[in-house]
Amino acid sequence: MAVDLFRSGYATLQYEIAEERASALARLGQRLEDALTALAACPRTANTDRTIRNRLVEQAGYALWLFVVQREACGLNKIDHVIQVYRVPNEVIARMGPLPNVRRTKATSVVEARAPLF
Repeated sequence: MAVDLFRSGYATLQYEIAEERASALARLGQRLEDALTALAACPRTANTDRTIRNRLVEQAGYALWLFVVQREACGLNKIDHVIQVYRVPNEVIARMGPLPNVRRTKATSVVEARAPLF
């Protein structure tokens, strides 16, 4: 009886972990879609402010990076599929990665050492 209780508790935990992974993947996918939509609303023309467009490309690259990392955590390793389905522009792929302007200071405690959440 105790073994069955342990197994069912473990199975429940595994199910909840899988649910959270899927939920995080959905949230990050939506974030990527929103970033790409905002970028599409600011076309590359002579009238467009370059700093705004560069910031939108940077944000989309960060959203793409977060989404790809979460997909890899779920065991989905093909980035080509993401690029094709979401129609990610080449300029966003080139800027994929963490945001460069995150200030890094010497932390004095564990609480201060935590990375910013978005």
